[in-house]
Amino acid sequence: MRKALFMNRSVHLTYYFLCMLLMSLFAKAELQQQDTTQLEHPRSKPVNQNGDFGVNPIKEYNESYYIVSRINENIGLPPNEYNFRTPQATLEHFMLSARDSDFAAASYALNFNRMPLSLNKEEAAILAEKLYFVINQRVAIDWGSISDRPDGQIDIQTSTNKAIAGEPRRSVYFGEVDLEGRDASLRLQRIKHKDYGAFWLISADTVENIDEMYAIYGPRKLDRMMPEWARFAIWGIPLWKLLGTIILIFLAWGIGALGAVLVRKACQATDLVWLNVIAKNFSRPAGFTIGVLFFYISLNTLISFSGTLATWLYSFLLIVVIISITWLVSKFIDSFMIYVAENRIGDTNPEENSEARQMLTYVSVARRVVTFVVISIGIGIIISQFKSLERLGISLLASAGILTVVMGIAAQSTLGNIIAGLQIAITSPAKIGDTVIIKDDWGYVEDIKFTYMVVRTWDERRLVVPLKYVISNIFENWSMTNAHQVRPIIVHADYRIDVEKVRDHFHTILKDNELWDGEHDPVVQVVEAGEKTIQIRALCSGKDASTTWALHCELREQLVAFIADLEKGLYLAKTRIEVREKNQSIEQLE
Repeated sequence: MRKALFMNRSVHLTYYFLCMLLMSLFAKAELQQQDTTQLEHPRSKPVNQNGDFGVNPIKEYNESYYIVSRINENIGLPPNEYNFRTPQATLEHFMLSARDSDFAAASYALNFNRMPLSLNKEEAAILAEKLYFVINQRVAIDWGSISDRPDGQIDIQTSTNKAIAGEPRRSVYFGEVDLEGRDASLRLQRIKHKDYGAFWLISADTVENIDEMYAIYGPRKLDRMMPEWARFAIWGIPLWKLLGTIILIFLAWGIGALGAVLVRKACQATDLVWLNVIAKNFSRPAGFTIGVLFFYISLNTLISFSGTLATWLYSFLLIVVIISITWLVSKFIDSFMIYVAENRIGDTNPEENSEARQMLTYVSVARRVVTFVVISIGIGIIISQFKSLERLGISLLASAGILTVVMGIAAQSTLGNIIAGLQIAITSPAKIGDTVIIKDDWGYVEDIKFTYMVVRTWDERRLVVPLKYVISNIFENWSMTNAHQVRPIIVHADYRIDVEKVRDHFHTILKDNELWDGEHDPVVQVVEAGEKTIQIRALCSGKDASTTWALHCELREQLVAFIADLEKGLYLAKTRIEVREKNQSIEQLE
């Protein structure tokens, strides 16, 4: 009951945290940025693609610009008052004009050479509005990487504060969107027409993709259906979008909870025994994934956001979707491995069952390694979705700087333990259930975790031993090849004792003891002669370490009692003192 209550509270807290995080993202939206959905949306119908496209306008290439035979014949050259000399100036003109709803002026920053010659100014303005909508919703422009020099170069300063000479650029990247599996780059290009000076425009390839980008990232169904009176804004965002998002969150929570119940019942109703067993552990992540996917798909279908908020929101949702799927897969694998360990492996309690203990070790290590691989793949997918993170990862891998070295040294111990876990699974120096002696502590290998091994000592303590230590240091494994064990019993006795009597008695008590496995013959030997006593060693054997230890203690107790009773303790260890007679002169005086 407590576990179920804890799980329910965890689910509630998760969704509460999601709601609060989304609200905080809303609050971070820039108040001065106008939401394009408050304007009349550009028509969803693609701009006229029919008509004569003309010949390829690019005549030749120059080191720092493209030479074209024509430029925007349908709308004309940009007015002289527009500054398109640098890529940053062109992009600023486009964004500021579009933000002021002057899409006719913004259209002059576009290169329409790949569009039909029949394209008019009104259609050019619609294309500019569509591109602004997509950029405002899905592209986070890194203005620091957009050059403000006519040649497109970016000044790079060295540690000596000297600029590095570079090559002039005729194409500058400023964003990217995904077109159903195809990455569409957004670029600025420097062109030169006739005797006019070279200037920068948003590339013809980018303009050609505007309709396709808008079809995917344009206004959603509810955006088009909402009347003007419902577009009352809070924090620069229409109130209906805030309320609609909150409603979708609660719907996702309900669908996720229902999905968890349905998945659990479906798993329990199947004939597959393993699916019945893992249903309880698998249903919760399945329900969470269903809820997250529902929220992600429904939000993308019904409501669109723009500006800084959209960049944060869609990135956050994408990360949550990948995390939920990763959790679902890893939990399924983990639950299945636990099922195999508990139901498909024989009894690992008997120490002589080496095969079962070996299989349990394989499953335990594989469970954690596979989980680590799945999580690593999930992290890799997240990084691959964000170019900035991808470039950061590449730069860290390519760099030999201090940070990389420090991180490598810090992770060395963890990576060493992970690799040691794989070595233990392959070479099997220790298995779950083995009897080992590590650092003078005798115990049993209780579990092999991802980076450490848990040893349960005879007095119920737990030793946490790093796997790297197990691989790198000497330790005793009494169960490595065979659980059978031979232990010595050492007793001390007087030199005059009849060892043969002790040997006969040991044979008798050993054969009468049920703990003796009979695999090792009784042996009694004098192994050392000291100044005062001799050491008598008797060997006993048992089926495993714990049995042999108990047998060893019982036989030692009986041998000590036998020597103590033999001729009333005559042969117990003694300390002899020699007393000399008084000298002759003293005796005469007496």
